Amino acid sequence: MICKHIDMREFIYYSRTAPTAGQAIKEDLMKSGRLDIAIHSVIASFFLSHKMRTDVKLHLIFAGPPDPVKHLEMKPVMEGITGIDKIYLSKKNVQDVIKKMLYKYKEGKKNQVFPGYWIEKKNFMEVVNELIDEGKQVFILDADGQDIREVDIKPNPVFILGDHRGLPDKEYKRLKKLATPVTIGPNTYFASHTVAIVNNELDRRGI
Repeated sequence: MICKHIDMREFIYYSRTAPTAGQAIKEDLMKSGRLDIAIHSVIASFFLSHKMRTDVKLHLIFAGPPDPVKHLEMKPVMEGITGIDKIYLSKKNVQDVIKKMLYKYKEGKKNQVFPGYWIEKKNFMEVVNELIDEGKQVFILDADGQDIREVDIKPNPVFILGDHRGLPDKEYKRLKKLATPVTIGPNTYFASHTVAIVNNELDRRGI
């Protein structure tokens, strides 16, 4: 049996304020380190109108209190029995999934909380450098970057974006030496809208 290779696009979403422990998530997500932005970005990464994407991996880097930094990696498993081989991910329960992942963090290891969902303590640049070492083509969303429609994009690209406060200056300066800055247009969009627009661009190219 020959397995067909599926190209995989990856997004890295960095949040300076998103909570790094389950108990830090409150009812008001805007007051929980703007976790609402991360949740909308998850939805934009994976959800289409009547199905889920199978060609996306999402890295959430949370650097807020009380225990920074956490790396949440998501690649939802779509095959198999729900509750055994996979979990049911809906737009309504993204918050619960993130909360459970944070609660299930285990010091010193990369813990798979559900099939396709891992959590570990790893900082932003470690995640970026690992992907670069894998030979991935890395882009950073930047208002001053080259128009994404004019950029050559190879299969399995990585796109980096920040929250409402943007990327920290130190990491941003380092990234500009490692990644290609690209912009999605003349206006500034929400992080989740940016993910949707990049997904659309890659869909159009068949990448």
